[in-house]
Amino acid sequence: MAASSARLLAVAAAAAAAARGRAAATFRHAPTVSSSLSFPPNPHHHHHHRPSIRGRAGISFSSTSISLPSSSLHASVPFNLFPPDSDPFIQWDPPPPDAASPLAAGAACRGAPEGPTLVVLLGWLGARQKHLRRYADLYRDRGVGSVRFVVPVRELLGLDLGRRVERRVADLAAEISAWCDADHRRTLLFHTFSNTGWLAYGAILENLQSRADIIERIRGCIVDSAPVLEIRPEVWAAGFSAAMLKKSSSMTGPSAESPDGYTSNGTLNNLSSDVTRPTWGENILLSTLQKFFEIVLHLPDVNKRLEKVHSVLSEKQPSCPQFYLYSSADRVIPAECVERFIDMQKSLGQSVFAHNFVSSPHVDHYRSFPHVYAAKIDEFLKICSIARDGNSL
Repeated sequence: MAASSARLLAVAAAAAAAARGRAAATFRHAPTVSSSLSFPPNPHHHHHHRPSIRGRAGISFSSTSISLPSSSLHASVPFNLFPPDSDPFIQWDPPPPDAASPLAAGAACRGAPEGPTLVVLLGWLGARQKHLRRYADLYRDRGVGSVRFVVPVRELLGLDLGRRVERRVADLAAEISAWCDADHRRTLLFHTFSNTGWLAYGAILENLQSRADIIERIRGCIVDSAPVLEIRPEVWAAGFSAAMLKKSSSMTGPSAESPDGYTSNGTLNNLSSDVTRPTWGENILLSTLQKFFEIVLHLPDVNKRLEKVHSVLSEKQPSCPQFYLYSSADRVIPAECVERFIDMQKSLGQSVFAHNFVSSPHVDHYRSFPHVYAAKIDEFLKICSIARDGNSL
């Protein structure tokens, strides 16, 4: 099973190169390196290996190779798909000096003035710090500092079943705790992107289960282009394909069900048949990734950990307002999945708000409708400022 999973990933990487080039020549002549990929029986058994760049999980990343120990499978993988990452995983943008928190007004009315507010920006798979910077600036203009967290695609391709990312999330949870501990008046917001950011949020909540004092300081959560609660291989395949192909992916363009022209308030405008359609290479990549995730997501260890995070997100979210920003045109996260989760949260008595942008692609709502997006954030901050104990007034 492990060798089959690794072989599928190698084929997927090659297919991604072909899709990027839009031609078979790219598939045949992409720069390659010898790569051995495998699932170790227990990732923790390989911690004594020292990789050349990042010393975890027995994975070696260098300018010439990607290798895992204990594998007899060798495949040619286009290395230029996953260039070395220069971005830090965690980037802090402290609140502006003497900035008034947008949540302070409501707190003052209750006789309990609050200190600075920090928004935790949890990026989509493959997001870079420069991508999240625009959202950080949006909040900074409103007196809110930020901490940005990204997950590069190659960070999940070490095949240690996501444990390295879990450790990164645990580090972030520790830094957030330290920031809150420095001043008991400090408050938090979370803004997640796609299923990767949403699952990172669930993992942070899991890490903070013993810190009820910090959970109580979470004043709101914005969920952009998520969630899908069910473990669905086709959704994971679509997300990874979009992250690997970036702008070459049809997932980032308008869908056949939506126009590529729309008004500034997100309503439909004039119809068009000029829709980005998947190339043969992208179809191969999607098919291969789906088969890959049909195996990986049902491995007992992976399935158990995902179910645990899903349980936290569905049943143990903080009693603070939730805001879901999504689109009917999203090809990665189906709108009906988001709406089903919204209904579930409402049935649990949570304070839930939502806005359907109708025609914008996956995690592209702010770029497609900047004024509407910013206005919706302002509305939600006002809701959070007058909310207490999770009940909006």
